[in-house]
Amino acid sequence: MIFVPRLEVPKITIISTRLRHYFRNMNCSELLPPASVRGMLELQRAEFQKRVQVPQLRVPELQVQRVIPLVKKFLLKMEHMHPVRAVDKSREILLHPMPIKAWESLPTEDLQKQQVTQDNFSFVELELNYENWSANEILKSVLPEEEDGMTSYSRIGHIVHLNLRDHLLPYKQLIGEVLRDKLPNCRTVVNKASSIDNTYRNFQLELICGEAEYQVETKENGIPFEFDFSKVYWNPRLSTEHERIVKLLQPGDVLYDVFAGVGPFSVPAAKKRCHVLANDLNPVSFHWLQHNAKRNKCLSNIKMSNKDGREFILKELRADLLQRLRLTDTSSYATHITMNLPAMAVEFLDAFRGLYTDNELADISDAVVFPTVHVYSFAKGENTKALVRAQVEQNLASTLDEKQLQGISFVRNVAPNKDMYRVSFKLTRHLLTTPKEAEANNVRKRCAEDEKVDPEVAATKVKCV
Repeated sequence: MIFVPRLEVPKITIISTRLRHYFRNMNCSELLPPASVRGMLELQRAEFQKRVQVPQLRVPELQVQRVIPLVKKFLLKMEHMHPVRAVDKSREILLHPMPIKAWESLPTEDLQKQQVTQDNFSFVELELNYENWSANEILKSVLPEEEDGMTSYSRIGHIVHLNLRDHLLPYKQLIGEVLRDKLPNCRTVVNKASSIDNTYRNFQLELICGEAEYQVETKENGIPFEFDFSKVYWNPRLSTEHERIVKLLQPGDVLYDVFAGVGPFSVPAAKKRCHVLANDLNPVSFHWLQHNAKRNKCLSNIKMSNKDGREFILKELRADLLQRLRLTDTSSYATHITMNLPAMAVEFLDAFRGLYTDNELADISDAVVFPTVHVYSFAKGENTKALVRAQVEQNLASTLDEKQLQGISFVRNVAPNKDMYRVSFKLTRHLLTTPKEAEANNVRKRCAEDEKVDPEVAATKVKCV
């Protein structure tokens, strides 16, 4: 037997790249806007003109369909510029100058099989202008390099909504004009003028450019909404969260929406044939909530009120829930309560404490299924998840055990070290029939018994959560 030594096969690492996004224009010095536009405060579109040399293949018209697949990943992609241009009976195929420096940079063997040779390759001069760059490319070239750029904006119908940092405020007019120029159907650009600190929680807006027209039509998860963006709260970044809650609901379920706004939870739920009680304090939001329910043809499934959230819980929610607990089989449907006012919603949780007397719930079976509350809150600093749980427990005057707590879900990052969460938990008979003060006294009593001291002394040592 002859032993043949085994050859070591070199390990090959294959790097997969999405070629469509591989050659970025802003990584190519030839395709950058002119350096002279850096720091421009007033938009001067003519200053973006520039002449560049780019590689090209010039082939007969009949060969184009066979050549394009061979060079597709090298095509020059810019705004308002088609990479294949008609010239007489030929076609010029414009190529990206970053990967293609010479004929040898191309798949020459494959091209030659299609009768394309080095004679078909050359460089052509192009004139680039303001129209050839995207909004992102324009702004990256103009705004200061040493500072954070404009990272995001929101689209609400024809309105673009910005939240500019202080160092970008000198450029706000230019930013607004660029976005209005470049974004389809954009007619109005506004900036958030101050934090949300008014009674009705709507944005204070500054018109940067365009029309002072704030009534918008938009769609969220396939549902049309209409409202005055300057007078109500609407955040398109919450669309996924709205969808997540609505997907929990089945036809016949019950939703109590304490801070309903213009209806991003309530209207889809009612359209899904759930029984909805929706409330909002802002009379303008209430108007558009009614309008959106009517527009989506779900008025028969929704009752709406224009009250403070606490009053809504203590009256409408209380009465409707008690009737359902007494007269219906709660195991046949689910009941949810949404409280999406993250700056202060947790402060309304104590309204559920002692919502009913023991006598009111005395005839209700122990097997009854109580509602699930979804309350939203902000938290700043370290370990924000633990902080929002503590906020909820403090305002409920109750510790949430693992059976009661349904989950703490991260919703989005609002600002550096500031996060938004949803805390979902089950209401219980004990919580609904025990007032906050009575629960606090029970805690003090248990603590006193544990420490074997006078209850009044224990009260000074116990922090009610």
